[in-house]
Amino acid sequence: MKALIALLQFATILPLGKPRDIEHFARHSYLYPLAGYVIGGIIALLVYWIANRTIAAAVAVAGLLILSGCHHFDGLLDFGDAAMAQGDREKRIRALTDKQVGAGGVALGIIITLILFAGLQASGSMISAIIIGEVGAKYSMAFLTAAGTPFQEGIHSYLHRFSRPYFSALAFVLCIPLILLPVPLKKLAAGLILMVLCPIILLVISKRLFGGINGDVAGASNEITRAVVILGMALIG
Repeated sequence: MKALIALLQFATILPLGKPRDIEHFARHSYLYPLAGYVIGGIIALLVYWIANRTIAAAVAVAGLLILSGCHHFDGLLDFGDAAMAQGDREKRIRALTDKQVGAGGVALGIIITLILFAGLQASGSMISAIIIGEVGAKYSMAFLTAAGTPFQEGIHSYLHRFSRPYFSALAFVLCIPLILLPVPLKKLAAGLILMVLCPIILLVISKRLFGGINGDVAGASNEITRAVVILGMALIG
């Protein structure tokens, strides 16, 4: 329970009492998908009562950002700036860690938000899509925490220090209960495949651009994977 509470305090703005030592979570970072169930469940319950799909999708997007404190969205903006930066690796890293947000960050933030909104609105079951997307997003972070070699000191390097190679497999096991949701098997399969592919692609890109992973890249993976998983399932007939 200490690890779960520490995880939720790290990943959400939920009022969970006295702050727990993040080491409790760092030693069990494979638990990331559990935060996805909690966040996705809360937002799904919120939009369940909204009949208009456009409004429901907008509320879901807003709720996901607010509940996470926009912590991972900030990483997405930084990643967008770095990906669009022209120059060598050092210049890209400076753009990634710079506090200011440039055109690349704004553009990527808009793109991912639009993809997420469109995917939710087009989904057969918005409730299921929210939960699957959020659990998949957290799996992406668990994968990068275990597999992503840090290129600088920070929260990612701290979590990576306690992780083990098999944590990705444990995190995937925690995603298996998603099969209980009322979603066609081919849609769920597409979501799970994209859930795995997104962090792998980001890992390859980040190694090439920055030489490794940091907290901003991990946060960006949360936002990108969620949007891609939800849109991918919506596109499956």
